[in-house]
Amino acid sequence: MGILDFLSGEFIDVIEWTDDTRDTMVWRFERYGHEIKYGAKLTVREGQAAVFIHEGQLADVFGPGLYLLETNNLPILTKLQHWDHGFKSPFKSEIYFVNTTRFNDLKWGTKNPIIARDPEFGPVRLRAFGTYSMRVTDPAKFMAEIVGTDGEFTKDEISFQLRNIIVQEFSRMIAGSGIPVLDMAANTEQLGKMVAKAIAPTVAAYGLTIPEFYIENISLPDEVEKMLDKRTSMGIIGDLDRFNQYATGEAMLNASTNPGGAGAGLGAGLGAGMGMGMAMGGMAMGPWGARPAQAGAATPPPMPKASETVWHIAVDGAAQGPYGRGHLGRLAAEGTFTRETLVWTPGQDGWKPADEVTELAQLFTNMPPPLPTPPAPPQA
Repeated sequence: MGILDFLSGEFIDVIEWTDDTRDTMVWRFERYGHEIKYGAKLTVREGQAAVFIHEGQLADVFGPGLYLLETNNLPILTKLQHWDHGFKSPFKSEIYFVNTTRFNDLKWGTKNPIIARDPEFGPVRLRAFGTYSMRVTDPAKFMAEIVGTDGEFTKDEISFQLRNIIVQEFSRMIAGSGIPVLDMAANTEQLGKMVAKAIAPTVAAYGLTIPEFYIENISLPDEVEKMLDKRTSMGIIGDLDRFNQYATGEAMLNASTNPGGAGAGLGAGLGAGMGMGMAMGGMAMGPWGARPAQAGAATPPPMPKASETVWHIAVDGAAQGPYGRGHLGRLAAEGTFTRETLVWTPGQDGWKPADEVTELAQLFTNMPPPLPTPPAPPQA
C-alpha cells in the first residue's frame, strides 16, 4: 500500500447507520479520534436523524437524505471550525444517529393500588395496566435532556421514567373523574385520551411524543370481584322459588338416570324428590294419587323472635353488662339497681338514669313496698 492510499483511507468517507436491533434509540458513530473527512458522504435514512456534536456543543441536525459534508451543508459547524476562508482539513466531531420511528407495545401499569371514591361502592382500590407508543420528535432536545454522551441508548432506559409519569397522571385522572367503577370499561378510550393529553407537556420537554396510549384493564381487588360475582349470580337466578323447583326437577332427573341408583336407592331418591316437588307445587298425596293440598294442612313457619333490648349499667364508676330486663329486675329487687343508676343501650343518646327510661321505670313501679319495721320489744 502506498503512502497516498494510506492517507486517503485514514479518514472516513461514508457515514451511515443500519439499525437491526429494534430497540436502539440513539447510536454514536464510532471512529478513533472522531476525525471526519471534509467532503465525506452522510446517509440518513427514513426514520433517522443525525446529530453533530462539536467540542461538547450541538452543531447540526440532519434529517433523512444524502449529504456531502462541506461548508454549505454545515453552517453552524463551519462557523465553529472557522472555515470562512475555505479551510478544508479533516475535522473532529461526534455524530449520533437518532431513531425517530415509533417504539410500540411499551407496557405501563400501577405498581400499587389507586384509592378512588366510587359513587356506588364508596372508597375502592383500583389497579390498571395498558400499552403506549413513543417517538423522538426533537432529536436535539432528546440528546440534550436525556441521552447526553451515551454511545448506545435503548428504549428501556427511558421507558421506566415514562411509566412513572403515566401512572402519576393516570392516578390523578382516575381519582377525580367521578366515573363509577362499573362504567369504567366503557370509558377507557376517553380516559386514555385524557391521560395522553395530561402527560404531553412533560414528555415534550424530553423531545418525545406519545402517539398512542391505551388502557387495557381497570380492576378491583380479588375479594371485591368475588362479591360482585355473587351479586351477579343472584341477579341471574331471579325468582328463588322457581329456581328451587327447577333444582328439584334436575335432582329427580339425575337420580333416574344414575346407574347406581336402581332398586331401593332409586325408589327412595325418587320418592324424596317427588315429595319435595309436590310440596313446592302445593300438592299432597292421597289414596288415589296426588291432590291439591288443603289450606289448613300446611304448618305455618315459627314466628321470628324479637330481639331483646339489653342495657349497660354504671356501678361504682365502671360499666357492667349488658343485661336484659329480667336480670335488671332481679338486681332491682336486691337493691343494687335503683332509679338513679345510669343506663345505656345501643341507639340511646348518652347515659340516662334508669327512672327516665320508660321500659326500666316500670321495674320500680311494680316493686312491692318495703316491709314494715317490726315494733320494738317492750322495755322491762
